[in-house]
Formats: sequence, structure tokens, C-alpha cells
Amino acid sequence: MTEPNADRPARSEQAGPGAEQDRPGAEQSHPGAEQAGRAAALDALARAAYSLSAADARLRGRATRSPGALSLTHARALRVLAEEGPIPVSRLAAGTETTAAAATQLVNGLVEAGYVTRERPAHDRRSVLVALTGAGRERHLQRQQALHADLDRLVAGLDDATVEAAATVLRGLAGIYDGL
Repeated sequence: MTEPNADRPARSEQAGPGAEQDRPGAEQSHPGAEQAGRAAALDALARAAYSLSAADARLRGRATRSPGALSLTHARALRVLAEEGPIPVSRLAAGTETTAAAATQLVNGLVEAGYVTRERPAHDRRSVLVALTGAGRERHLQRQQALHADLDRLVAGLDDATVEAAATVLRGLAGIYDGL
């Protein structure tokens, strides 16, 4: 008794040269090429991180020279204040991931720009709370809308999972920077 299809050539013989790649277990792995590809991808990520850092530095420079320009730290401060309401400088420092001294300088600049005020609560005249002004709230909303529109254009072709993965990478970069 012959087996079914015994007279038929094997699949690799049917397909001609190179068909051995179609057989299970016949895949050829190239670890050197994979490692080189990974190294190139990591180098591209590192270069992008440096570019992002340089862009932040340029933005900070513009914020010190141009009325109305906001650094990322200024924008974070406005966002924290919009979300939490009047808070002590120490809580603003925590929310903006800066030191209390840096937050005090930040508040000085935002007061000068008319975006925040310092208030003494009636129940505790020793403490000082930082609060958004109407202009500060409006500037925060403008900045958020512009940022969301720019980000939406940037990731328009990406699904939500990929956008979340990008956010995870950026948060991871922040951790790497903190460890340097």
C-alpha cells in the first residue's frame, strides 16, 4: 500500500531553490544582524532623546527672552495649579518635579507674568498658597489645546496602544535622566 501523495514531490522540491525556508525549523537566525539592528535602533532612540533635551533647552531659552513663552516647567506648574487649585510652594515643587527653591523661582516668574498670585489663607497667616489668575488659567488652556492638537497630528497614524508605548518610553527616559 502506498501512502497518499507518495508520488508527489516534497514541498521543498516543488518550490525550487530556496524552498528550504518553508520547512518548519529551517529558519536561519542571524544573531549578529539582529544585534546590529538593535544597536542601531537604540542609537536612534538615544539620538532622539538628545534632540528632545536640546529642544527643551531651546524652549527654556525662549521662555526667558520672550514674553508669553512658557517653558515645559512653567506649563507643568500651570497644569498642576489648574488641577489642584491653590497649593503651597512645596506641593507645587512636588507636582512639577522640581526642588522647593526652583519652584520659588518658578513662581516668581509666573507672578511677574501675571499667571499666578501668592495668597495667605485666613486660617494660617504663616503659610503662602500659589493660585492661578484668570490669565494663568487661560494661558494653561491655550497651551493644553495647542499641545493636544500638535500631539494628535504627530501620532495620527498610530493606534492607541502604540501611543501608550511611546508614553511609556518617554517616562522611562525621564527615569534614565534622573539616574544620570
